[in-house]
Amino acid sequence: MSFVTQKVIDLPSSGIRKFFDVAAEMKDVVSLGVGEPDFFTPWNVREEAIFSLEHRRTAYTSNAGLPALREAVCDYMQERYSLKYSPSEQVVITVGVSEAIDIALRAIIEPGDEILVAEPCYVSYRACVMLAGGVPITVPTYAEHQFRVQAKDIEERITPRTKAIMLCYPNNPTGAIMERADLEKICEVLKKHEILVISDEVYAELTYAQDEHVSIASLPDMYERTLVLNGFSKAYAMTGWRLGFACGPKDLIAAMIKIHQYVIMCAPTTAQLGGVEALKNGKSNVEKMRSEYDVRRRFMVDSFRKLGIKCFEPLGAFYLFPYIGQYGLSSEEFCNRLLMEQRLAVVPGTAFGECGEGFVRCSYAYSLEELKKALERLARFLGE
Repeated sequence: MSFVTQKVIDLPSSGIRKFFDVAAEMKDVVSLGVGEPDFFTPWNVREEAIFSLEHRRTAYTSNAGLPALREAVCDYMQERYSLKYSPSEQVVITVGVSEAIDIALRAIIEPGDEILVAEPCYVSYRACVMLAGGVPITVPTYAEHQFRVQAKDIEERITPRTKAIMLCYPNNPTGAIMERADLEKICEVLKKHEILVISDEVYAELTYAQDEHVSIASLPDMYERTLVLNGFSKAYAMTGWRLGFACGPKDLIAAMIKIHQYVIMCAPTTAQLGGVEALKNGKSNVEKMRSEYDVRRRFMVDSFRKLGIKCFEPLGAFYLFPYIGQYGLSSEEFCNRLLMEQRLAVVPGTAFGECGEGFVRCSYAYSLEELKKALERLARFLGE
């Protein structure tokens, strides 16, 4: 007898974790599979957390999060994107962006509602839509468009049941970005059909183009129809701190807080205090890490091209999404053989949606020494 629901049984396991778990059981594996900064959390953030523990600041915070952190988030959004949010009504502090995704979808989905998902995308989106009782509808993106979602592809998939669209730019896994002109085109479609945007901007500080990241919420008439998600894991090297936030319309944030207070209570207090310090005094640390990622990015793109692998140039995040279809192997087969024969772990593109077939994801959030070692193994594999 099983007490597990059918929708959970039918839910596929994470393609990222699958390869990571296999690699973890093997010796001498070089992994480019996990999107986790190799930098230490900046010292000023760690010091603030240590200080808070020494002074016994370990009690629950309010459900929505520390007032000081919510105010710091609002200051950041105002300074960075000219977006004005109320710290008491339009911000909730979450356990990473992952929780924000989950409670946002649970707050808006009625059974059978359709949520557009621009793919390839972070593995949790489709799963969270399904767990909330919704139906994920894929909007594919393509290398020939630099993996930027197209307005016509969105409009073709809109039905009377369409409730929202999930976007992630800079993108995981492709490293794609959306420029203002790209966003303006899709905004016209979204406004016409009254569709909510859930915009995951956790990689917003990691862009390498001349122009900085543009938040879709900052475009005309999009403020009231956009939920912006962001966090501290990527830009501030705080993955294990599990700290994120959501900013958006008052009624939606209130609904999210209602769910959050029952299932989570509050984000970790120590992490929240570290988050205040990160937002207030962490800009120079972010710039140093971004500069180092840029060096790695250019090294990896050049190296892949020298190996004869077609590689779209990523302009954000810390991932490459090279095309390996010319080798006559599926993404899954390519990654399995690479792991078994050369002890090099990368993630099949299909882990991020069916339109990722023919691609693999490689993270460059690793030292140059590790990246060089990985490329040597990849070269041997291709040679064989």
